[in-house]
Amino acid sequence: MNELQLLVDLHKRENRQGPGSDSETEKALIIAGLKQKKPLKIADIGCGTGASSLVLAGSLNARITAVDLFPDFLEILETRAKKKGLSDKISTLSCSMDNLPFADDEFDVIWSEGAIYNIGFEKGAKDWRRYLKAGGLLCVTEITWTTESRPVEIQEYWENEYPEIGTASEKLKILEKNGYSPLGYFVLPQDCWLENYYDPLQNKFTEFLERQNQSKEALALVEIEQEEASLYKRFKEFFSYGFYIAIKQD
Repeated sequence: MNELQLLVDLHKRENRQGPGSDSETEKALIIAGLKQKKPLKIADIGCGTGASSLVLAGSLNARITAVDLFPDFLEILETRAKKKGLSDKISTLSCSMDNLPFADDEFDVIWSEGAIYNIGFEKGAKDWRRYLKAGGLLCVTEITWTTESRPVEIQEYWENEYPEIGTASEKLKILEKNGYSPLGYFVLPQDCWLENYYDPLQNKFTEFLERQNQSKEALALVEIEQEEASLYKRFKEFFSYGFYIAIKQD
């Protein structure tokens, strides 16, 4: 297996492919003012196996287009949606988030939890804006420094992994520069990282390595994931995901 195939095999059995929780998705819905009867058209970009898509479909009068690069994730989402009786509200689309086949002004909401970093926060906010109707909402989570300064070790790690990492004030300025008016922002709590992501993932490492016959590539991937989890536990007061909610301005 190549690296992407290994990542899919490791993560597809998880409820979430990154930090988050149903309660934080619900919180963002409230801040965004979306708890209403008005029918909505929503794109959930980088949806993974559908944790946020299912919350959106279960909470709103909406049609959800759930987008992910990996068909394996989307197949699991379709199965989960069927079990919850939400299949009629969710359609899936396998494509890259930087080559979306959407029309201008097509969506009321663009949602993306733990995924916009794949093309970069500013590029995603700028490129996806065209797909939003006037007054449409962008709701995304993004890795964010939660303090003005931090230890050199974690600074260097994240600047190497994701040079676009910044503080909330820097991210909000990016939104304003690219035609949005911020409506709200909050930090994901520690349980989103530990109980909902790292702990379940680490519990699957043994089965994953057995499936991959202890290959050196699989062992290397587990080592990378272990390092990331360890760094979070050591430096969790300095960074998290921020949830950003903004409205498209004309």
